[in-house]
Amino acid sequence: MSDDLDALPYVPLEVYNGTSMTGGDSLTEDLNVYYNAGDIAWMITATALVLLMIPGVGFFYSGLARRKSALSLIWLSMAATALISFQWFFWGYSLAFSHTAGKFIGDMENFGLRNLLGAPSVGSSKIPDLLFFIYQGMFASITVALAIGAAAERGRLLPAMVFSFVWSTVVYDPIACWTWNASGWVFKMGGLDFAGGTPVHISSGAAALAYSLMLGKRRGHGTHELNYRPHNVTQIVIGTVFLWVGWFGFNAGSALAANLRAIMAAVVTNLAASVGGLTWCILDYRLERKWSTVGFCSGVIAGLVAITPGSGFVPAWAAVIFGVVGGIACNYATKLKFLLHIDDALDIFAIHGVGGLVGDLLTGLFAADYIAHLDGFSEIDGGWINHHYIQLAYQLCDGVTGMAYSFVLSCLILFLINLIPGLHLRASDQEEIMGMDETEVGEFAYDYVEVARDVVHGVEHEAVPTHRDTPSLDDDIHEEKPANPNAATAASAGP
Repeated sequence: MSDDLDALPYVPLEVYNGTSMTGGDSLTEDLNVYYNAGDIAWMITATALVLLMIPGVGFFYSGLARRKSALSLIWLSMAATALISFQWFFWGYSLAFSHTAGKFIGDMENFGLRNLLGAPSVGSSKIPDLLFFIYQGMFASITVALAIGAAAERGRLLPAMVFSFVWSTVVYDPIACWTWNASGWVFKMGGLDFAGGTPVHISSGAAALAYSLMLGKRRGHGTHELNYRPHNVTQIVIGTVFLWVGWFGFNAGSALAANLRAIMAAVVTNLAASVGGLTWCILDYRLERKWSTVGFCSGVIAGLVAITPGSGFVPAWAAVIFGVVGGIACNYATKLKFLLHIDDALDIFAIHGVGGLVGDLLTGLFAADYIAHLDGFSEIDGGWINHHYIQLAYQLCDGVTGMAYSFVLSCLILFLINLIPGLHLRASDQEEIMGMDETEVGEFAYDYVEVARDVVHGVEHEAVPTHRDTPSLDDDIHEEKPANPNAATAASAGP
């Protein structure tokens, strides 16, 4: 037997059979022998790709907003990453992925990374706990970055950060636990969510809807005052590129190893994004007779969101359906804010809440057992194409539960934070007029922010550009308005 092993062109992995929570004593044992170096290299790369998505979120949101609050949205996404990275180390990972977790939430066994090092992870025996910790930490960070965009143009930054920490602890961590931890109730029920349809997208979309509701409408909502175009479409494109590239680490990385399943996840991710972008662009063309760049970018994100839960379960041809249905559903969902009378400024709920739910349901239809088994060991009953019809009910239960839980808890958290002196959620009217960049950040995305932009007889007339360090709040300061008010439409989307 030993002669046969010596003849192999590689060193065979040893099977982990230890009982130590840390995987062993690194002083006396080589803890690397249980893992494939290729798997570890790919997962470190995937972690960096998911991190790349977070500034993409900031750029996307910033480009959609008005220039006077552009920098604050980039600040929010980056600051959320720093804050949640600490929260994840402190207790977030333990609450979501401890080996001794319950059906709803984990315990404090890995508080501050206690007893966490080289043992096989909860997510997969192919990678160690420590690698799974940092990879999933990027998921926790981007989920908060997605949701907190709802504070756009009228939300104060400090309360937003407090909300982020609390929300991640009492909303994201439990949903991640019940979805991806083998002890979780959705996992045990048989729900399929490969990369975060419910924990990431539905939960962030519902939280954004709750934040928009509790903040109230922006000043001038429903009037010509808010009838504006995105201030920087190039920035939206840059954000979309970051997200599109990073999503390969998000979905393909969720295979938690370098294998054929990861490759298929990459294939369907790119295909759904492409089809989603074209679908949204065509839908917008029928109204404006223009090939909208913002519409294309919004559709790309809608396709990426929709394919997320099914990316490791569905065949390549199904990704076309995910892209088309996701693009159409999210496009029409941008009208929901008018029916609900909620000022979701960046349409986060339409893209993430609705897109995530559509993706969950389509996964119930098109999940295939042979796709899941591309990693060599995963076994599922599949969806409708495998004649496993109850799977759709499992998916609906998972998605609706996650949405309701996130929305209700988010409203409660925001209500309580708003009662704390010094933590009022919303900026004053004067601060909103001046913009969040000046009043909250004290810096600007550009060299200047124009004080006034009026429409005079259908022709855009700009005031002389003025640095915002010395404007007077007593002056008649107007909001930005578009060049053609009759043609202007509010931008509609977020990653």
